[in-house]
Amino acid sequence: MPGPDPDVSSAAASPPPDDPPPPRRSTAAKVMAAFAVLAVVGSVVGGDLLNPPASTADGDYDGETLELLIPLAEGGGTDTWARYVGTELSHTLPGEPGFAPVNDEGGEGIAGTNHFVSSARPDGTEILVSTATSVVPYLLELPAVKYDFTELVPILANGTGAVVYARTAAGVASIEDVIAAGDELTFGGIAATGLDLTTLVAFDLLDLDLDAVFGFEGRGPVNLALQRGEIDVDYQTTSSYGSAVAPLIEDGSAVALFSLGQLDADGRVVRDPNFEDVPTVVEVYEEVYGEQPDPEKLAAYEALLGLTYTYQKALWVPPGTPEEAVDLLRETSAAMGADPEFREAAAEVLGGYPIDAGDDLEQRIDEAYAVDDEVRDYVRELLSSTYDITID
Repeated sequence: MPGPDPDVSSAAASPPPDDPPPPRRSTAAKVMAAFAVLAVVGSVVGGDLLNPPASTADGDYDGETLELLIPLAEGGGTDTWARYVGTELSHTLPGEPGFAPVNDEGGEGIAGTNHFVSSARPDGTEILVSTATSVVPYLLELPAVKYDFTELVPILANGTGAVVYARTAAGVASIEDVIAAGDELTFGGIAATGLDLTTLVAFDLLDLDLDAVFGFEGRGPVNLALQRGEIDVDYQTTSSYGSAVAPLIEDGSAVALFSLGQLDADGRVVRDPNFEDVPTVVEVYEEVYGEQPDPEKLAAYEALLGLTYTYQKALWVPPGTPEEAVDLLRETSAAMGADPEFREAAAEVLGGYPIDAGDDLEQRIDEAYAVDDEVRDYVRELLSSTYDITID
């Protein structure tokens, strides 16, 4: 019987010399771990390549997108203002970044503002829009408010003004008639915890005892109600005064009582440049009573006036935003606001008030928004005792 083939048996017994030995279990584990590390590194690097961090500290916004968080619905006055100013700012910034307005409405501006402070990237590309609607809840410290404007960084501000007026058919020819009539006259409002609050504090400063009806859907409907004789006292902001109030005063059916005024650089109430012939509420008080207003009431009024009128609308970035990006945004805003072509084109949207992005803006804004507890207590007490509104 033939013996085993020596070539076959030797091949089965040992692998060819060129074949590698089978890997050890420890070696295989190390190789698998290395591949896992490479996968993680590739994922991170790939993610950065697809979504690179913003580079806004180099003086150039080329390739970036300016995202504006508007905490109110589309189509309103704040939305119109924000889209116009945001578009112009994006065109003026070096590198001309893209522009993406985002409406995050809900809770009268509170929800969107809360979302911004909790999630906005501090890189100079995400910007918050504020207006009186979102600022008054901050002043009142409503439970739903999770933001603090003193922790944000302001980029620019833009103000507005207002005039309080009355219908003459109600027997009003001057502020003295309003004081004498007391609650026989009715004020029409939207909400006591909104922009109306500044006017209500003005009434208290003047010791006016007006009846008040709230719930109107806007100042336009209030103006129409006054013309129909359903209410007697109203206020209109600068943007609508020319069309809604001036004709009534010209034909004698209404009389201007006072303007809310503006705050100067020292925080004092001065005449509104758009209503130079209309005395401020403080001037009216001094003329009627022959003395200075009550200091507590005046302090509250100055605080409200700054928050809701002098700095009514503003743009903010989160804390931690690179200083270079903040400076560039602010300097570009100042240059934009000083451009005669921009001012002429934006006259209607800005309501006749300049873009404020001065070197001392942050200091003035910080002072205006750092509201004293005494002011908050006074406002809360006024709402509770006069308008039966309790802030929990």
